Amino acid sequence: MEIKGLFTAIVTPFDKKGNLDEEGLKRNIKFQIENGVDGIVPVGTTGESATLTEEEHKKVIEISIEHANGRCLVIAGTGSNNTAEAIEYTRHAKDSGADAALLITPYYNKPTQEGIYQHYKKIAETVDIPMILYTVPGRTMVNIEPQTMERLSKIPNIIGLKDASGSLDQVTREIQLCGNDFIVLSGDDSMNFPIISLGGKGAISVVSNIVPGLLRESVWAALDGNLKKARELHYKLYPLFRILFIETNPAPVKAAMQMLGLAAGEPRLPLVPVSSESREKIRKVLAEMGLL
Repeated sequence: MEIKGLFTAIVTPFDKKGNLDEEGLKRNIKFQIENGVDGIVPVGTTGESATLTEEEHKKVIEISIEHANGRCLVIAGTGSNNTAEAIEYTRHAKDSGADAALLITPYYNKPTQEGIYQHYKKIAETVDIPMILYTVPGRTMVNIEPQTMERLSKIPNIIGLKDASGSLDQVTREIQLCGNDFIVLSGDDSMNFPIISLGGKGAISVVSNIVPGLLRESVWAALDGNLKKARELHYKLYPLFRILFIETNPAPVKAAMQMLGLAAGEPRLPLVPVSSESREKIRKVLAEMGLL
């Protein structure tokens, strides 16, 4: 199995009552596959993992695997700030047929680097599934330092990292220390092009919820070494990269999806829908790009 290319951090759509919109999720997965994505990532940050019930969390993963039906990879979000809970979710993902698991750093409890190492080591030793770790210190307040990542990369089923650190220096050190076979994926759309240029293997994207075909084209242009085309697409997509993070993700991308007729619904509290001012800014960018 090769994990390379574009992976959509797929939203969890809700209906008007705030319940899981299962049919909407299936339609969104179909839209992604028809546009050639290499994989989907259900129940990540963009999938509002923090406010899904255990039953919903598992249901979204099951639907994603069943509906993808081998047509693209499914990297299931299974992280938690509770090691035992992360093991349970990771085991469920493996038993359900996920290709890999994505595990965010433990949030709120702020473990030391040794705590982070032991957390992931315990999960990897307990559940035999390819694991991609996820560092996003802007949300979790902890970072997987490159030296810790080097230690973790020596555990056989820890195969990669989604990096949303915002630091190209950190990405450089990760690739340098962990080696070319280790998979580093961009976790920030505006960093896709530079991270791939440094040796990253692709991206886990928020923006591809609305333009998966264009995102895949940009990612693969960079991976194939067509830097002129990749650079042009980066600048073409840059207005979306900025506007879809105008407020806390996934509220902006859900607003954009609503405008485009894709299943989304509103984000769950404590997140709220984007302001009317932000909504108009999003609408303007979509219109300028010819999407409306």
